[in-house]
This record gives sequence, C-alpha cells and structure tokens, in this order.
Amino acid sequence: MTSATSEWVTPPTRPELIENLVSGVDRYNPTNVGILEDYLYHQIRSQEYDCLANLAILKLYQFNHDLYNPDVIINILVKALTSVPFPDFNLSIALLDDRVPSANVDEPDPLPTLLPHLTTLHSLLQQCRFPAFWALYRSDELESLRDNYTVEVVGFEDAIREVVVRSVKTTFQRINTKRLGMYLDLSGSELDEYIERLGWKLDSATGVVEIPANPDNQIESSVVQEDIKLPQLSKIISHAISSA
Repeated sequence: MTSATSEWVTPPTRPELIENLVSGVDRYNPTNVGILEDYLYHQIRSQEYDCLANLAILKLYQFNHDLYNPDVIINILVKALTSVPFPDFNLSIALLDDRVPSANVDEPDPLPTLLPHLTTLHSLLQQCRFPAFWALYRSDELESLRDNYTVEVVGFEDAIREVVVRSVKTTFQRINTKRLGMYLDLSGSELDEYIERLGWKLDSATGVVEIPANPDNQIESSVVQEDIKLPQLSKIISHAISSA
C-alpha cells in the first residue's frame, strides 16, 4: 500500500472515536450519524479530509431516508472535488439514492439543482479542463453553490489549485505564465506569489515557468534487448521454412 493510499484509508488526523465508528459495525448505527456529520463540518473548518468517514454518512442516509440532509451531501461532494484524481466523488455519487426524498416540505431541496453542476465540475477536473472548470464555478448559475457552500469550506479554491498543480507537475517541464494562470485562475502578483510558494522558477523576461524534474515529467528512452539463443533461432528458421 502506497503512502497516499494509506493516508486515504486512514488519515493521520482521524480521531480515535471516528476510527472506531468507521472501522467497526457501529458505522451502520443510525444513532451515530450526528457524530459523523459533526466530523464532516470539522473537516470543512480545518482543511482536513476523510473520505471513508464521509462515505459512512451517505451509507447511513441510503439505509435510513429519514436522516437525509441535502446540505451534508452537497458538502461531502464539494470536499470530494478536491481529491481528484482519487475516485472519491464517484464513490459518493454511487451511494446516493435515486429516490431523493425531500428534506423539508417547506423549503426547496438544493441537491437536485446543484448535483448536475457538481458532476460537471468533477468531469472538467478529471479531464484537466481547468479554465472551463473555473468559468463554470465563477458563473452566475453557481452563485448559490459559492454563497452557501464553498464559502464555508476553508481553503476550497486553493485545494482545487492543488489538483491543478498535481496535473501540471506530471505533464510539463516548462509552461508559460499565461497558460498556468488560466489553469490556476490567478494572475499578476497573486500568480507570481503562488509560483514562488511552489518553489518553481519563473523567468520574468520570457514568462516561462520551469517545473522541477520528477519521474512523471521526464522523458527517458528505454532499450529493449532481445536475448535469443542460437538453438531458439534455429527453431524459428525451421518453422518459417516448413510453413512456406
């Protein structure tokens, strides 16, 4: 198990109480849903993230429709966006019941309206269409998502930029600041400061950013050497002659 996978399964910030709930049969006890929901809002305020604990909430909603809370589901999906390319968002979607109940007959349910947009945002991130992601995210259509949800998620936009950085690091050795700025939704001094925090080298004269070498952005030629013994070669030649 890689370090990244290990931290995904058991985040170092997960409290012992939550570990016991997630790892044991108590994860299916509906009376514990409040504890898990409180933990979700702790993640939102503290920039921590625990996918398995959040999936446990959705599983409880799936088994107990009376527990359904659309705001909690939307927050889980928003946090899952920041985990791309991990499959957290799709795992969360898979646990949503097709028969979404109404949380409160007196108030409109925001989930049916926002779910298609959240799914599109996720697809754009997966496809590395970052300028399109920011354009949709900043659009008037998603004003309610920004004003009611992502504004509460501490560091949400920077977490999305970390998704961008992971992709850029595996793809580029050099990239111009105009393209990088579009990917990060940053410009001017904000972009320069962000590049400096990353430790990347910016040539102000050319506007080119150098990405430090890593195993993913280095092209290395490989030589494949066939080791065929003489008896094997003789068999190949004999078979070719007999087949002629």
